[in-house]
Amino acid sequence: MNLKKLFLIVCILFATGILLSSQVSTTPECENCDSDLAEFPTDGCTVIIVGKDASVDGSVMTTHTCDCNMCDWTWRYVPAADHESGSVRKIYHISQYETWPPAEGLKWEKYKDDFTGLEIPQIPHTYAYFHGMFGYMNDQQLAISESTIGCRDKMKNSTPSAKIDLSMLTLLAVERCRTAREAIRFMGKITEKHGYGFHDDGEMLAVSDPNEVWIFEIMPVGPLWTPKSGKPGSIWCAQRVPDDHVSVCPNESRIGEINLKNPDYFMASSNVISYAVKNGYYDPKIGEPFNWKKAYSPSEYSATSSRGTRVRLWRFFDIVAPSSKISPDTPNMELPFSVKPDNKLSVQDVMNITRDKCEGTPFDPVRGLQGGPFKNPNYLPRPFKLDDLTYNTTRFISVNRAEYVTVTQCRDWLPDIIGGIVWLAFGAQDTSCFMPLYAGITKIPESFKIGDHWEFDRKSARWAFDYVDFHAQVVYSHAIKDVRKAQEKWEGSAVAKTLTVDKFAHELYKKDPAEARQFLTDYCVNNANRVIDAWWELGDQLLVKYNHLWLYDIKTRKTNKLEFPEWWLRELVKYDKLEPQEPPKKKEDK
Repeated sequence: MNLKKLFLIVCILFATGILLSSQVSTTPECENCDSDLAEFPTDGCTVIIVGKDASVDGSVMTTHTCDCNMCDWTWRYVPAADHESGSVRKIYHISQYETWPPAEGLKWEKYKDDFTGLEIPQIPHTYAYFHGMFGYMNDQQLAISESTIGCRDKMKNSTPSAKIDLSMLTLLAVERCRTAREAIRFMGKITEKHGYGFHDDGEMLAVSDPNEVWIFEIMPVGPLWTPKSGKPGSIWCAQRVPDDHVSVCPNESRIGEINLKNPDYFMASSNVISYAVKNGYYDPKIGEPFNWKKAYSPSEYSATSSRGTRVRLWRFFDIVAPSSKISPDTPNMELPFSVKPDNKLSVQDVMNITRDKCEGTPFDPVRGLQGGPFKNPNYLPRPFKLDDLTYNTTRFISVNRAEYVTVTQCRDWLPDIIGGIVWLAFGAQDTSCFMPLYAGITKIPESFKIGDHWEFDRKSARWAFDYVDFHAQVVYSHAIKDVRKAQEKWEGSAVAKTLTVDKFAHELYKKDPAEARQFLTDYCVNNANRVIDAWWELGDQLLVKYNHLWLYDIKTRKTNKLEFPEWWLRELVKYDKLEPQEPPKKKEDK
């Protein structure tokens, strides 16, 4: 259908009240949540943010837990390019969630079937970068991490007037920008001009470079917006995280009161307050300061009142700043934007936080019966209904449906191609392994580029990690110990080796940057391939070792019973009303 005709139909439907009543969010929300808790997405992604003076080595760090469960997990490397004067960049709609059967084509070729009709002037030079679902880091050490935060329903704009959706926006940013501030201004300007939304609504991006990190939040401005209106096609706000602070975004808006007179810490679109006033989201007459999150993405729940579905925000502060003694009863909207951690964080600390499952807290998922006899924290990952009643379960940072997890490091004491690292772990982070990808490498393993949830493929890197994860679930408390040993061997050694790799690459760089790129490429690709091979082997070992719920010792070629915990056996006896076996009668002496 002609896009102009389609847009006209959409406008007519809206005018008659049909569009508004039938409009649904394009972001997946928890399937069985209480309607109030489902008002804004609670399932999406977790972003952890570390300022350079809050890290052990001076790195600026961010994470992205891509928590989709059904999305494309493949990765690409896009080389730098020079472009002729007068050339254009086509703009495409890219859904975060849509995939195709591999036989029909891979996502990062198929998306070009959805051209928006918009072409913008191409710039003379575009930077090299990595991307998965979003653009993550370029060769200038600009890094981006994402978390869906939602917005008010009336703000959503799924019409063709919104030319820019989130995936496209991040690709454009890493193609064209060198610093966090530059990227924020660019993303704000292009969405104001060409409209933001279509596939996406309220989103947060952690935007970092070697010197600083910002939380950038962007939302659509409703389905009636058109470029001819002369008004901004997006509304956005950005706040800088202090260098000695850490922060987190767990699918909730994080920016509160803003001070645009302090441009070193705040940036925003021109309509940041006026749009709220016009739509009744903020009344300046009441005498209270404007609060971004309360105006555009309010949520009144705490870790306790949500019964764990909104625990991530509190839990992060509980981990990094326990001395603050923040109560889980504190409403999330009242929790701080950022905090100074009790101790500076290393990259391994950050990786470990991405694996947190609220162990030892009132929200521990293996308390009581929930984890089963082998304390599996991945049981009941979503709220459930029983007898028309909804029961919430803990939604922790280390959710078991991650497509992949990233930890980015930006380091100002090294050349950009060496200073930037994306640590990538495919699949669920508790059973996966982080692998380094330096910003200056010129290719990634072929196995990163392929794979699909619905077709098992031994050529796909992701399936190696799912293979381990699947076998670990059955006897989790036992199998996770084997996984931890493998993580320590491969992930731990890669982290420890970073300083050595940095130093050698830097020496090569001083002589010839191309040689440094080649060295880093060989190191990253070879390391990744070894890790993938190790995880396929680990999956085989778990299958053999715990086969049939026994313990098979390959060294002694003997089997042993897999012991079930006493508490579980007692509950089994109680629930099934089992009767003990009577002891055999003694034979009477003749």
